[in-house]
Amino acid sequence: MSDDMLTPTFGSRFFLESLPAKSLPDKGMSPRAAYQLIHDELATQANPILNMASFVTTVMDEECDRLIGENLGVNYIDTEVYRANSEIQQRCVAILNGLCSAPDVDKAWGTECVGSSEAVMLAILAHKRAWQEKRKAEGKPYDKPNIVMGNDVHLVWNKGSIYFEIEQRLIPLHPEKYTITVDEVMKRVDENTICVVGVLGTSYTFQYDPIEEINNALVELKNQKGLDIPLHVDGASGAMIAPFLNPEIKWDFRLEQVKTINISGHKYGLVYPGIGWALWRDEQDIPKSLVTETNVLGFLEKSFSLNFSRGGAMIIAQYYNFLRLGREGYTKIQHAMRENARYLANGIRDIGKFDLVNDGTYTPSCCATLKDESRFTAADLVKVLAQKGWIIPAFSMPADAQSVNVMRMNVKEQFSRNMADVLIEDIKSALKQLETSQSAPYQEVGTHHH
Repeated sequence: MSDDMLTPTFGSRFFLESLPAKSLPDKGMSPRAAYQLIHDELATQANPILNMASFVTTVMDEECDRLIGENLGVNYIDTEVYRANSEIQQRCVAILNGLCSAPDVDKAWGTECVGSSEAVMLAILAHKRAWQEKRKAEGKPYDKPNIVMGNDVHLVWNKGSIYFEIEQRLIPLHPEKYTITVDEVMKRVDENTICVVGVLGTSYTFQYDPIEEINNALVELKNQKGLDIPLHVDGASGAMIAPFLNPEIKWDFRLEQVKTINISGHKYGLVYPGIGWALWRDEQDIPKSLVTETNVLGFLEKSFSLNFSRGGAMIIAQYYNFLRLGREGYTKIQHAMRENARYLANGIRDIGKFDLVNDGTYTPSCCATLKDESRFTAADLVKVLAQKGWIIPAFSMPADAQSVNVMRMNVKEQFSRNMADVLIEDIKSALKQLETSQSAPYQEVGTHHH
């Protein structure tokens, strides 16, 4: 029997040496030792349950964990081999298009993505190419495309515009107004606008852009001047909340100009990262010139994606949730999260030292600003809270509202009413600590966490 088998894990030589960081080790180690070393090092990082900066799901059923484990080796792109995985992906797309009120689910189209970032990139590509091909057919210049969007968009929109050489017509925010307005949108659109972006739950304050009003203005523009400008809805934190808790809000394919939507399955779709979805109202809106073909896997494979190989396990996890929870289950979970967010917001309001930017009106979230930052700032406060394990972002708003510093708290499935009570008491304690020790405001405000 080898020494590795006889030596207790914590007494092995691997616990007396630094782990390889810059080169591959000459010799391996036992599976148990490798597991224990990595497992224990990971224990030094933050607790996901207390991470209120992140949107992503941190818990799923054991049965779903088992399905994920069984399918970690499945490469989704190999659709001829993994036919069931491909079929399940199509079911998820149909279900999501149904939740987004597609006029005809059979004509709608969509695809699983690594996350919403890929979904956004695909939407940008489709809108730009459709605009270019239309302009070419009309004999008009097609070298100056632009996107109209607010400074409340996720960073991926800025990246996509830069990568694909599209002018960003950004709408500045203002103190007391952290979403875009119809008037500001209409000032910026023209014949070179490939799409307008509306966000359903911005990653700064979780608020909804006025998507229905923007749609109505674009419809009027089309009828009066013939400019047919599509509207993309970034589902952000709201696309898997609104259908269950506020179905009366029109933000989706019920609106005439909404042509594309991206949804994060790993946010309130309640699936582990990373999975997102890109949806089209009508498959005909995707330019054929963007669809590629290959037979490298032994059969003809058509695709419209930025990635080729990708895991199929999270597709299975999304479908598991759809089957396991149904509309009733999603509604109950989203309702519980939002009620706990509202409870947290009320508790923070009652402290008397905060103004609420978002009190959980629509999404399971709470955003607050300190009324008085003359002695300490939101950045100081979250640093003290981090000593108790809470991960809460504090950041300055984008132009022209950068004078406002916001604390943003995202309530997820594992955040209970008791945890809200603990956080409220920890905030009170942190405020007392700062009031007795801080003589000047901390200068460095944290950056926005996407």
